Amino acid sequence: MGQIQYSEKYFDDTFEYRHVVLPPEVAKLLPKNRLLSENEWRAIGVQQSRGWVHYAIHRPEPHIMLFRRPLNYQQQQENQAAAAAHATQVLPK
Repeated sequence: MGQIQYSEKYFDDTFEYRHVVLPPEVAKLLPKNRLLSENEWRAIGVQQSRGWVHYAIHRPEPHIMLFRRPLNYQQQQENQAAAAAHATQVLPK
């Protein structure tokens, strides 16, 4: 069985992108003509950090999944978690 291959990230002004190349035996399991949810792409073995969205299908090469997420996604998540933790702290009397 072939391995799933992951590209380096690439960027524009709004998003970071990456593509994932599926081996033929995995690619044939993909539903046709629709994007996958995070649960679906994780179920076929794609592993990457949170926030990535399967945003497009490149018809000539359906075995290549195209992903994107907002720039600074991880930093935004860390900031939100820190703010939530701070909000729930009980200050000493």
